[in-house]
Amino acid sequence: MSLQEGQSVPQASFRAREGTAWKDFTSQELFAGKRVVLFSLPGAYTPTCSSSHLPRYEQLYDRFRAAGIDAIYCVSVNDGFVMEAWGRDQGAEKVQLVPDGNGDFTRGMGFLVDKQDLGFGQRSWRYAAVIEDGVIEKLFVEPDQPGDPFEVSDADTVLAYLTGRTPLEFSLFTKVGCPHCARAKALLDAEGAVYEEIVLTGGVSQRSLETVTGQKTAPQVYHQGERIGTADELEAWFAARKVAASA
Repeated sequence: MSLQEGQSVPQASFRAREGTAWKDFTSQELFAGKRVVLFSLPGAYTPTCSSSHLPRYEQLYDRFRAAGIDAIYCVSVNDGFVMEAWGRDQGAEKVQLVPDGNGDFTRGMGFLVDKQDLGFGQRSWRYAAVIEDGVIEKLFVEPDQPGDPFEVSDADTVLAYLTGRTPLEFSLFTKVGCPHCARAKALLDAEGAVYEEIVLTGGVSQRSLETVTGQKTAPQVYHQGERIGTADELEAWFAARKVAASA
């Protein structure tokens, strides 16, 4: 049975690795007197955790700070060596990685699950939480279904809760090194939009882009299945929405 909103997080000790030294800290040090976001995941280096979960929190860190969050913690049932190496590989400089090597904190939260069928042993269920002064304000727990669901504990959903804004849902096709693609993503980030990026790599040709999108240039942005188009068209789309909202 997991903890519920309004309850206090469990008291636990953690041991992290910083370079050649160990750093020990406790739940009290992490949560006392702070409003934080915590998200937990099945394991370092696993696909969704590395491609989406951690990177997006890192990307949106400054916007979480602007929304009144003092720190963001990523908890996983991994040892300090693994978490340090993963953070280095991910370039995580703002999100604090918290190794729960023995699973004590995760067990206390009620999210320790058996992943022996995958050869993982015991790991954390995927979830996120807003925690103020050690008390759970809001939980975002992935649905109890087979596999590794990733629907509600993402950074965009949690940020939408904090800001009171409903995230917009977009998809965009981009190419590596494309400045117009970078501009489109910056526009989406500035609007607090939830989006899925499909990066056309691995020898995907201009013809392939045209086959998939019906267009010859990147980026190509879609909103809930409807094509918006290029970065210029996306900027105009947002501007039109603002005019309509103020009318």
